[in-house]
Amino acid sequence: MTTPKTTVVIPLKPPSVGKSRLAPAVGALRPRLALAFALDTVVAARGCAAVARVVAVCDDEQAGAQLALAGALVIPDSPAAGLNAAVAHGARYAREALDAGAVAAMSADLPALRPDELARVLTAASAHPRAFLADTQGIGTTVLAAGANVPLAPLFGGASRAAHAASGAVELDLDGVPSVRRDVDTGEDLRVALALGAGRHTLTTLGLMQATAYTYSPDSRSGQVLLDDGTPLPFDAAAFDAGGLRLLRPGQRVRIETEGAGPDRRITLITLQTF
Repeated sequence: MTTPKTTVVIPLKPPSVGKSRLAPAVGALRPRLALAFALDTVVAARGCAAVARVVAVCDDEQAGAQLALAGALVIPDSPAAGLNAAVAHGARYAREALDAGAVAAMSADLPALRPDELARVLTAASAHPRAFLADTQGIGTTVLAAGANVPLAPLFGGASRAAHAASGAVELDLDGVPSVRRDVDTGEDLRVALALGAGRHTLTTLGLMQATAYTYSPDSRSGQVLLDDGTPLPFDAAAFDAGGLRLLRPGQRVRIETEGAGPDRRITLITLQTF
């Protein structure tokens, strides 16, 4: 029997006010990282075989535009009444406007999310009317799912693991899904997410995106790199000069910085990976 696909709802508060507990560790990067986490979460969810579509609930115009480029259907946070109201609004929209059956709400701060691990969670959840996955600390919730025609009834925030369990949702006892449990609120959380393997947007924001030199022409100081997923990406002389390099050999590991998305993405700096 084929598991029905799930519409995933991801709420995102304006990045300018999000992730306040992360500020001591990352300083002025905090708003950019809040958006980067959400973008990596959306990209991974969109790549999950168990996901039908992703609905992002967001009132920030610029963030919403980037979420849309990442593949989310973006709707405004019309209730403007907090996290759970935003989640309920997204789930209601999914069912009323998109004719969705199964829905799931997911944290927007899962930068290491793996599509295959999310598929395991959603498949396990589909065996229950309502089910949830606790976060790494065992206090909060990163995923809450409900089957077709079952109210989602979100209770995110604080000790939401206990709240969801008390509401009758089944806790999913799954091993091997660390990327779905690892939400990021603090510097230590971010360190663990990076060790798991954070997504491109997070790595780029931190200046940690890696690739392998593929081609290089000393005459034009340009060439191509291969991203770790095998995608080729060209760089020009300006990006080469910005990294302070004098020579580059195919096969060398490099650190790159990029801007733009999709076909407009370009490398703005390339240098040798030294850590």
